Amino acid sequence: MWKSGAAVAVAVLAGAGGAWAGVPKVAADITPVHGLVARVMQGLGAPALVVPPGASPHGYAMRPSEAQALDQADLVFWMGEALTPWLEGPLEELAGDAHRVELLAAEGTEVLAFREGARFEAHGHDADHGDHEDHEDHDDHAGHEDHADHDSREDDGDHADAHGHSHAGADPHAWLLPANAQAWLDVIAAELAEHDPDNAAAYKANAEAGKQEIADAAASISASLEPFRAKQFIVFHDAYQYFERGFGLNAAGAISLSDAAKPSPARIAEVRGVVADLKVSCVFSEPQFNPGVVATVLDGTGAGTALLDPLGAKLEPGPQFYPALLRDIGSAIAGCE
Repeated sequence: MWKSGAAVAVAVLAGAGGAWAGVPKVAADITPVHGLVARVMQGLGAPALVVPPGASPHGYAMRPSEAQALDQADLVFWMGEALTPWLEGPLEELAGDAHRVELLAAEGTEVLAFREGARFEAHGHDADHGDHEDHEDHDDHAGHEDHADHDSREDDGDHADAHGHSHAGADPHAWLLPANAQAWLDVIAAELAEHDPDNAAAYKANAEAGKQEIADAAASISASLEPFRAKQFIVFHDAYQYFERGFGLNAAGAISLSDAAKPSPARIAEVRGVVADLKVSCVFSEPQFNPGVVATVLDGTGAGTALLDPLGAKLEPGPQFYPALLRDIGSAIAGCE
């Protein structure tokens, strides 16, 4: 819970002057967003990162340096309350004068609803394997409308975890769809240009270069995943449907309801049934989860396992982070045996 007294602590910290005249001071919530902003600002400045690598975005206590970054920011880019509900208080108190851009609500964003249950229903995504210029089959903000009012819904235990992270509305892991990231590069460039018109051309050029880098990475990943598309797999929690959407994959189900909820014995038993029924070839874990749970699911099934990390905790933050994140996830999926 954000305490107002923290603002006092920030106020006594030594202020840091802008390193680049005219370039706004920018903060970003998570490493994928930070990487996209860093790519647009490359050669001109660098954004501050609020949630460090390895920390959970769903619940985090900021350090003074991170609070100071918000306090000094002219611009803040964040996924939105669906991913970081705890951040709303600090944004209001510390970054009240900053212009805040919620990427889940940004123009051109494709938003998907959470899937429910241990066994996912087929979602009918006939992805174009890298070509996502046309999203007319999705309302850009249909899922976001659900996200906007999810806090008013009943928390029945099946649709919200211990951190209030709802699973009844929009899935906030939207950065894993390359087309979303490409759209956000344009949004980021436009926002920066509005605050720093002298460098508008540079921001636009960086965004265009970043979009091409994403397209190149997506094409390479798509080719590497071709043999995997016919296989069934299980994820630890439902964080990857945007990646599936982008690369023509379909997860069969998830072990856990969310990354903040421990799966019950009944759910683990149900997932084991899915693995057996569908002849699942791979069960994916994540760095922060108990590997014993995956071992229980795998026991006696013959399925392989590999590690996925939707936030790329071991990757270097910065301008090349986002393509590296896509490649990291793609290679882990393609190599699972």
